[in-house]
Amino acid sequence: MKEKKIESVVFISNFFNHHQKPVSDSFFAEFGEGYKFLETEEMTKERKNLGWGMDVYPSYVISSQQFQSEFNECLEIINSADVVIVGSAPEYLISARKKKKKIIFRYSERPLKRGLELWKFIPRLIKWKQKNLPSKQIYMLCASAYTYADYAKFGLFKNRCYKWGYFPAAKKYDNVEGLLKSKKSHSIIWVARFIDWKHPETAIEVAKRLKKDGYDFELTIIGTGPLEQSLKNIILDAGLERLVKMLGSMTPEQVRMHMEQSEIYLFTSDRNEGWGAVLNEAMNSACAVVASHAIGSVPFLIKDEDNGLIYQDGNIDDLYLKVKFLFDNQEKRKKMGLQAYQTIIEEWNAENATKKFISLAENLLNEGRTTDLSEDGVCSKANILKDNWYVGALNIVE
Repeated sequence: MKEKKIESVVFISNFFNHHQKPVSDSFFAEFGEGYKFLETEEMTKERKNLGWGMDVYPSYVISSQQFQSEFNECLEIINSADVVIVGSAPEYLISARKKKKKIIFRYSERPLKRGLELWKFIPRLIKWKQKNLPSKQIYMLCASAYTYADYAKFGLFKNRCYKWGYFPAAKKYDNVEGLLKSKKSHSIIWVARFIDWKHPETAIEVAKRLKKDGYDFELTIIGTGPLEQSLKNIILDAGLERLVKMLGSMTPEQVRMHMEQSEIYLFTSDRNEGWGAVLNEAMNSACAVVASHAIGSVPFLIKDEDNGLIYQDGNIDDLYLKVKFLFDNQEKRKKMGLQAYQTIIEEWNAENATKKFISLAENLLNEGRTTDLSEDGVCSKANILKDNWYVGALNIVE
């Protein structure tokens, strides 16, 4: 029997943004006109104000305006593609593919960010089961380490979940050792919107404890949001004006510049952080990361005590001890920063993701081939990871 090869891929999502561009560029490099990104909605003003918008789309993007005006042509592109990846988009767009049992990859962060919510369980069970019948060729690309566990509660996607995520542009440095040496000693950076579930106040609490313990350091906070004034008040009340700098909103390029100058990146979001592409960027900037276990990207990208440190979500004592450990161990800071950089350059980047996805999809098209491409990394089989999986592999702070 002739081996089946993939020649066309369609990616469907609500809107096209800078986080999706690198992997889309890589797909386009592989397939040329055989790759299309179909945008079903116009981007919100809020997202545009955050710098997510683009003045000119790449040629492979079918804009939301085109989607509305050329609807039948778009359906034909979807139905004729060898493989379709679908994120947040109307279900009717893939109805014909499901009837013909053509391969579909769903692309999802964790659906239960607020927990199981028992009163929603039955309606969700019925709806999600109808959309994902086991007889269809429907698989899941997990854009969170907790995606599989959430869907498993509804009996869905058993042995059909694969590690995926977001793949921001990965920068390769000619001299990463030089980058590490140029970073300001005992410098910390925190980047996000100032909203409750990002927990910016946690970064300031770390600063309070560092000051109390006599450390000289610099904490850079980048972002804006409704909690801005309350954060400024906390900084003033604690006498941290010299040590903590709030720089406001910045472009992605400016953020990367500050990451490159900083030794430690704090990632303090809770379970509401579906993926957290800023982690990719911080690791790519050779920061030693200290991150909450509840963030979707963390268990995929970070190997605790190897290329970063993971703390128990909500446990500020655990977080602080790990920051303090890095402050007291310069070589560990540099080693973790280097390992973080290599993780992105060698594995978690758009080019590698594209190649591994093509291999996975072709193996699924050619029934009987193994889909266990690797034990870990992009497109490896996802595990059912529970929210309380983190126990701290080793007690590194004694």
